[in-house]
Amino acid sequence: MIDRLCPDRFVTRARVRLTAWLMLAATVIGLCVLFAGSHGTVDPLGRPLGTDFSNVWTAGWMADHGRAPEAWDWPTQHAVQKQVHHDPSIPFYGWHYPPPFLIIATLLAQLPYVAALLVWQGVTLGLALLLVRRILPGDRDALLVALGAPVVMVCLGHGQNAFLTASLLGGGMLLLDRRPWIAGLLLGALVYKPQFAVLIPVLIAARGNWRAFLSAGLTVTALCLLTLAIWGWAVWQAFLDSLPLTQHIIIEAGATGWEKIQSPFAAIRQWGGSIPLAYAVQSAVTALAILAAAIAARRGSLALRGAAALSAALLCTPYVLDYDHVLLGVAIAFLAADMVRRGPLPWERSWLAYAWMAPLFGRAISENTHFPVNLVAAIVVLALAMRRVALFDGIGIPTIWRPARA
Repeated sequence: MIDRLCPDRFVTRARVRLTAWLMLAATVIGLCVLFAGSHGTVDPLGRPLGTDFSNVWTAGWMADHGRAPEAWDWPTQHAVQKQVHHDPSIPFYGWHYPPPFLIIATLLAQLPYVAALLVWQGVTLGLALLLVRRILPGDRDALLVALGAPVVMVCLGHGQNAFLTASLLGGGMLLLDRRPWIAGLLLGALVYKPQFAVLIPVLIAARGNWRAFLSAGLTVTALCLLTLAIWGWAVWQAFLDSLPLTQHIIIEAGATGWEKIQSPFAAIRQWGGSIPLAYAVQSAVTALAILAAAIAARRGSLALRGAAALSAALLCTPYVLDYDHVLLGVAIAFLAADMVRRGPLPWERSWLAYAWMAPLFGRAISENTHFPVNLVAAIVVLALAMRRVALFDGIGIPTIWRPARA
């Protein structure tokens, strides 16, 4: 009876292609309207073009002018943002990243703001699309569906780094067995966004790939030492000093907006739960997500390992926003690759369609109903990956530690 109700038959290639074209057109039109109506670096809504990119470029500019530690001081950086955009009422977008990301920010600040934004988004989007092409090399619609995904519009509108994050994590998982040194380099570079790297040591250990482990460790060490060589300990001290304020204001108080944050922690807080309860739920979900990803890493196919890793990464942090679901888009590509090779299962196409569309309406629904649309999407994709691991790769808890399959 349940199978007869399955709406998979409505999710056809032709409909997916049409929806992707419509979303891509909406993305292009929306971006053109923002740029055409802008005044200098300020969009028609009074925000910086690329919104969150404002803190990246400004932090890079401050570092380039000998003021790197001040990037983590919110009032000081906001004052600089006002100067950069020539607007005293410009909204503030805080810089919360570890010092390694300041290397990229400084390089981008060598270009004018708008040019830097276009280069940043164009290059990182290109890397993400290249990854999708490597995951689904024979699918003629893969790039269209990836480029037309609603999360691409969300990420481009925010000038965010999710394309780079997804490329590093997805590329690392894709190359982990065949090119362990390169994979470790990619995974280690995620030190710039550590909330999505918490599960990486477990995944590498589950594969027993110590060359990748060493490569990732050397990459993290080299990037951290490079920041010390360029700016000294002062930037690390400034970053560490900023963490309590970031935790209290951004994560625990939800200054960003609970409807934008799509984590188990945020869901509990949005529903009126206490901070200790939210942390407890987040910890439990994180542990389960890491365990699931480790099981997939140990016994699953390459595609399922990638799908589990990227979807689990979204569940392992209390602070994840809708634009970060570019990672889920790459997870969907990994799942699609396994479906091509071993056939689809009931409900997969329907749930993947939901996950693909979720960033388009997730924020609005969460704001009005408190239903965490994007969080559910991440849970569903991880569950779909684990179902395939269980059915096709014969995994069970007692067999986790069998020798890893290639």
